Amino acid sequence: MIRNNYNHTIIASYLGYITQAIINNLAPLLFLIFQKEFSIPLEKITLLITINFLIQLIVDLLSTKFVDKIGYRTCIVTAHILSAIGLIGLAVFPAVLPDAYSGLLLAVVIYAVGGGLIEVLISPIVEACPTDNKASVMSMLHSFYCWGTVAIILFSTLFLLIFGKENWRILVCISSIIPIGNSLLFSAVPIASLTESGSEMPVRKLLSSGIFWIFVLLIIAAGASEQAMSQWASAFAESGLGVSKTIGDIFGPCLFSVLMGCSRVFYAKMSHKIDLIAFIIGSGILCIISYLLASFSESPILSLIGCALCGLSVGILWPGIFSISSASFPKGGTALFALLALAGDIGCSSGPTLVGFVSGAFNDNLKYGLAAAIVFPALLVICSLYYKHIRH
Repeated sequence: MIRNNYNHTIIASYLGYITQAIINNLAPLLFLIFQKEFSIPLEKITLLITINFLIQLIVDLLSTKFVDKIGYRTCIVTAHILSAIGLIGLAVFPAVLPDAYSGLLLAVVIYAVGGGLIEVLISPIVEACPTDNKASVMSMLHSFYCWGTVAIILFSTLFLLIFGKENWRILVCISSIIPIGNSLLFSAVPIASLTESGSEMPVRKLLSSGIFWIFVLLIIAAGASEQAMSQWASAFAESGLGVSKTIGDIFGPCLFSVLMGCSRVFYAKMSHKIDLIAFIIGSGILCIISYLLASFSESPILSLIGCALCGLSVGILWPGIFSISSASFPKGGTALFALLALAGDIGCSSGPTLVGFVSGAFNDNLKYGLAAAIVFPALLVICSLYYKHIRH
């Protein structure tokens, strides 16, 4: 019976991260189409990314107050329904509202609420499942965000190539099938509680712990290290190799995501033989090397290899830090995951922002921006070494 099988819960969680990948990556792939069809300035179009990020941050913060009261099942089903409504809204709202941009903005706000809830809920739902190797399962779970990103980039590229850019509305409606189906799956699968009711560690006690703040710094550094390269990989591939946007997307963010997913699958399979904190330190060092290669290599091919290596290096960081944090604070409950998601999102915003700001100061030269971003994996290595020192 599906109601008693936690394997179905884990499958639903995998699909949850694929949903998260769709709502974070589909709209940006359509931005130039939006600009041309609705005659919206590019700066207003790109503001949609900021709105998506801010709404998810707010949901991360507020979820510590309401998720445990409402219940995981109700919240995760609602998250998927909102994600589906927002995706369909991209196609429908601009046509029915007086202003097309308001329609796009409304759709983004709706699916951003869903995305924020998914980000907060999926990890604790899987952590609460009765599995043997928590770190391995968590790593495999987070790999599905990578596979979802790769799938939506390839699917949207092929769809628009075959059926034409004018049929983008059909594309977003097809993409909504996954969150719609997964809302039904989550309504049926078993969902365990991460902690017994009333036994959760108070947020104030969590915030007063020095180790918790080490984890906050680690997840900020992890998010920034990942997104500083990921968000600029396509532009970097185009400017470095002089290829088309299609090839740039495939060899930039697509290859980055493939290798990031491979890193997470590798750890999931080999976790019983690997010390997690040592793997995180090694990954941080590899991340520094990848940024150095991308930034300072005179060869465009070597720079692109640096981008790809970065995807490999950052794969374990986010799920690994979540696993170590959960083991350190077994009664942290939803608040722990929500606060870490909040800190991680701050990092995900800070990394690309620093790259863009520094690149702009050097005549839009991305190599300078990526060089500046080395500060993030360096911070990660320092904090990891300090945690390893105090742990023993």
